[in-house]
Amino acid sequence: MDDLSLAADFPQATREQWLKRVEGVLKGADFGKKLVARSHDGIDIQPLYPKAEGSAPVAREQAGRWRISQRLDHPDPEKANDLALLDLEGGADALTLVIHKAPAARGFGVRIGSLDDLDRALSGVMLDLIHLRVDAGGHGRQMAALVLALAARRGHKLADLSLDLGLDPVGAMAAQGKMSASWSTMAGRMGDTLGHLTEQGFAGRAFLADGRVYHEAGASEAQELAAVLATGVGYLRALETQGHMLEAARRALSFLLVADADEFLTVAKLRALRRLWARVEQACGLDPKPIRLHAETAWRMTSRRDPWVNMLRTTVAAFSAGIGGADSVTVLPFTAALGLPDAFARRVARNTQLILLDESNLSRVADPAAGAGGFEALTDALCDKAWGLFQEIEREGGILESLKGDKLQARIAAVRTQREKAVATRREPITGTSEFPNIHEAQVTVLMPASEEPSSPKGEDKAAGEQVAPAETSFSALVRMAGQGATLLQLVGTASGPSPVAIAPLPSTRIAEPFERLRDRADAHLAKTGERPKIFLANLGPIAAFTARATFAKNFFEAGGIEAVTNDGFSDNDALRKAYLDSKARLACICSTDEIYEKHAEGAAQALGLAGSPLIALAGRPGEREEPLTRAGITTFIFAGCDALAILNRALDEACS
Repeated sequence: MDDLSLAADFPQATREQWLKRVEGVLKGADFGKKLVARSHDGIDIQPLYPKAEGSAPVAREQAGRWRISQRLDHPDPEKANDLALLDLEGGADALTLVIHKAPAARGFGVRIGSLDDLDRALSGVMLDLIHLRVDAGGHGRQMAALVLALAARRGHKLADLSLDLGLDPVGAMAAQGKMSASWSTMAGRMGDTLGHLTEQGFAGRAFLADGRVYHEAGASEAQELAAVLATGVGYLRALETQGHMLEAARRALSFLLVADADEFLTVAKLRALRRLWARVEQACGLDPKPIRLHAETAWRMTSRRDPWVNMLRTTVAAFSAGIGGADSVTVLPFTAALGLPDAFARRVARNTQLILLDESNLSRVADPAAGAGGFEALTDALCDKAWGLFQEIEREGGILESLKGDKLQARIAAVRTQREKAVATRREPITGTSEFPNIHEAQVTVLMPASEEPSSPKGEDKAAGEQVAPAETSFSALVRMAGQGATLLQLVGTASGPSPVAIAPLPSTRIAEPFERLRDRADAHLAKTGERPKIFLANLGPIAAFTARATFAKNFFEAGGIEAVTNDGFSDNDALRKAYLDSKARLACICSTDEIYEKHAEGAAQALGLAGSPLIALAGRPGEREEPLTRAGITTFIFAGCDALAILNRALDEACS
């Protein structure tokens, strides 16, 4: 049968036909409210998109597999090395060297005091066979000097190494609130660094436009893109003022975006950055070339409670980063929010990517999202939104001036507030934390808990009375000093006085934190009294009547660490009152249907009040009966979209008093 006869026998459905069917299912409900989602950028996400016509694939720097990068972040260089070698033997082909006190270290990071420490951390690592990215925060230039000194010690030519030195002074300032020198001085250092690297045949990337600090502060996808674009443009300008051609300047840049559990927006965001930067290159008079784009799974989405769910989130994020066109992907281990991940958690992180690459074969198609209506539409929408926000930053004088004026921070804070409200009301649920919590979860192991601060090795925190580098030491001199055994602090120098550039730093947040604080309060009560705070589910009527709302109530209160005590239901208030007293719970929640509430909710509330319950909730919206129910003793109502955080805080106040 040919294509024409197939088309005749099976005519393609039209959007109008689909909408007519949808209207029948919605029964008069608003299509936009029921089926159209909206991102924090105000972008509508439709339930159905037509095929995208005339779209072209987005090109990566290199076709084929993306690199599997693992964090090198144990404070002890030798233990960090042991973990790194396991990762490389287990399938990773890239390392991210996270240095102590870098924002991304989160209290850990390798404590590098000298070239010897760096050599121990990378002992047995064949630098010419892997990709290495340095994540050093405000000490990026000094760590870059140590890396180059190590390459020289081992006899490597820089042209043979795949390196990202990760110099990102704007990102470090945004995270830490200060810059060690004026921007003109920083631009001079950047130009000097690139000049030395060029002379030495360096083939990697020196500078990084990093989106993590903005994402962790609560930025939307378009805000993250705009900040990264503005940072990249700022670095191009700085290098051009120092005499570097734009062609050489753009080759010195790489980019990093965050991949989170929203598959569609993550894929679209990575694809959008490539298109947006191509537009910047065209504006500079350059022929666009594929950028080097790293991705790291989101710190913002990690949870301390039921951390196993982090595996699901990072799997979606890694999948999205891979098909979105990342050149390398770093998966944060599922226990990262709890402390320093052990070898098992690291193995799960790298195996997540190995399965996606070797079993799901995701790298065998270049830009698999190309032509897909939903992905193309979201990519276009993010490009438009991010470009507008980027232009706003440019009108403010660029990324540095926008940060100095607290303008970018204010816009990100507005989105963060929106997100916090959505989390508090569970409009954006967090599986395992605000939805489907497990209050009897087993503990997981980490090498060090997040609160533990390991001691410093000799050389990192003091210069031992030796000569330090002057403030404006050239990069070539730093490399020479590093090779001669100078400590990191000696390379940093002894700058004194207030920071020439100071701003309001962007916060690093995880969206699960408010609910985790509730669980911490409940755990403290358990440790003090031997019992969890409890709520009695006052189920009314037969099981079929109360099951749905009792399940909702159990899920709701246990998200705050309050254990739900359930039963088979009650038909008279005396039995209800006795069961409540026998349960030893202080709180109560009435659960049933609206029809049963009409006849029995007020009496049940009065019985529970007489029994001494200081908080009586009712599962469901009160509707027109709110006033009589409140008079009868109902103190709060729980339903989809209510302020769960406020109610749970109040419930814990009562339960733990």
